Amino acid sequence: MNRESILIVEDEEDIAGLIAHHMEAAGFNVIVAYDGATAFKEMEKQLPDLILLDLMLPDTDGIEICKMLKQKELTRNIPVIMVTAKGEEVDRIVGLQLGADDYVVKPFSPRELTLRVKGVLKRLSALREGQKVLKLGKLALDLDAHTVAIGGKRIDLTLTEFNLLRELLLSKGRVKSRETLLNNVWGYTFEGYNRTVDTHIQRLRHKLGDHGKIIVTVRGIGYMIREEEQL
Repeated sequence: MNRESILIVEDEEDIAGLIAHHMEAAGFNVIVAYDGATAFKEMEKQLPDLILLDLMLPDTDGIEICKMLKQKELTRNIPVIMVTAKGEEVDRIVGLQLGADDYVVKPFSPRELTLRVKGVLKRLSALREGQKVLKLGKLALDLDAHTVAIGGKRIDLTLTEFNLLRELLLSKGRVKSRETLLNNVWGYTFEGYNRTVDTHIQRLRHKLGDHGKIIVTVRGIGYMIREEEQL
């Protein structure tokens, strides 16, 4: 069985070494890049399963790298966890808006970081393991049949609504920005996207009835699906 690979993009060698040590101990293959240019060269050789990305780098900053990753078809679906000393709210929001999957502030616990990495990869395991049905409480979304049911009763959704719900379920417990939803569901961006996403979320909630409450608005960022224990 192939081990999952982690690309660490961090310019401080001691921190990069510490992260690499703990990721290897957790069973991951590790690649280290000390700047953005090297990171992209490494990705030309092998695409990682996840990227740990420092915000402050000597050439291109992590925000710009994340933006570039999410714009490229080949790398847009690689999960990104930002690791940075900058803990201001604005930095966290910008990172999440650009499609980062999580955000860890230095100094951090290596154990916590390892758990964050495993958590993000676990949330993506549905696709990697070929899971056919996504479930949350009484809600079931069948990926092959393109159907949604609540308690066995089918709910009629448009293709866009189905894809929007699928995207949120695959990222359960994790915030998805409006920009990310637009890129992943519609496949492009355009002026006025906020209204488009918000309108479809409103319609989706209405069709889901009482289960519509599982879709939570995260002010200033986007939307997320509640964890099952919160239902």
